[in-house]
Amino acid sequence: MGGVSVKDVDAQKFINAYAAFLKRQGKLPIPGWVDTVKTGHSKELPPQDIDWYYVRAAAVARHVYMRKTVGVGRLRKLHGSTKNRGSRPSHHVDASGSVDRKVFQSLEKIGVLEQDEDKGGRRITQAGQRDLDRIAQTTLEAEEEDEDDE
Repeated sequence: MGGVSVKDVDAQKFINAYAAFLKRQGKLPIPGWVDTVKTGHSKELPPQDIDWYYVRAAAVARHVYMRKTVGVGRLRKLHGSTKNRGSRPSHHVDASGSVDRKVFQSLEKIGVLEQDEDKGGRRITQAGQRDLDRIAQTTLEAEEEDEDDE
């Protein structure tokens, strides 16, 4: 099967597969604070999943793949959530910009993303697009095998 892209695969399955690939590869530089940091002002605790940084990196890579260029501000809005303000109405609060910036920098170091000087923000590289398409193809093949087994 040729010509499979990230757009052909279910988002959740692709993100989990790419996060597992990043962890298995072992090249993604991870900051030392990932086990203690909150991902946003609206959160009370840090993420409970120990591999949350890989999942966030996979989600960011997919998000940049689907669009031309993406900046930190756009990701802050995307990963933000509603803040519980007690008896007052809840409001949307953007996520931590530092976390998304570090994810961008980590993906740049392994060659998946690059900075776009013209528009600002980050864009996917040729090597990154090739990696993501390859992971999408293996994910789609695994889905079809599961359907055949049932």
